[in-house]
Amino acid sequence: MLILASHSPRRAELLRNAGFAFEVRPVHVDERIRSGESALEYVRRLAREKAVAALEGEAPGAVSLGADTTVVLDGHCLGKPVNEAEARQMLARLSGRAHQVMTGVCVAWVQRANGVETLCEAEITEVEFAALSEAEIADYVATGEPMDKAGAYAIQGRASRWIPRIRGCYFNVVGLPVALTSALLKRAGGSG
Repeated sequence: MLILASHSPRRAELLRNAGFAFEVRPVHVDERIRSGESALEYVRRLAREKAVAALEGEAPGAVSLGADTTVVLDGHCLGKPVNEAEARQMLARLSGRAHQVMTGVCVAWVQRANGVETLCEAEITEVEFAALSEAEIADYVATGEPMDKAGAYAIQGRASRWIPRIRGCYFNVVGLPVALTSALLKRAGGSG
């Protein structure tokens, strides 16, 4: 059985919709970016740390999936806002601009003699955002939707009205690039 090392209901829904059988096992890792670490290195590292942590105490053959998503604007990662003021600031920065959404995905499995093996990659999607008024930003933040989302928005929710186009994988922006995930699971021998 596949272990999903995440508490994200969006990731679970995407996996379920794609026909994967799994159990949810959230893990906690330090999500602070390290000095000198690029956004791509950051999401890959967190995905790996989550996938490996979920296998603690598991027998050989156990397989886990870790993922981490960040929004990147001007080379800076925009994670989940800590409060409404930060959510408003993030949305004002994204307004009228393009940015990247990066998701690190890692499949880990317990080998008989070699410990834990991993396969980790990342998906990058470019997202264009329409210009937003202060009132639109305030109204959106008041819904609460931005509060647990990287970059303070949900493409599959109310923010969809402000995203005229993306280049790349839509599911990546939701939080899990499903085709990449499936390919990694196949390479690891755990098709789900």
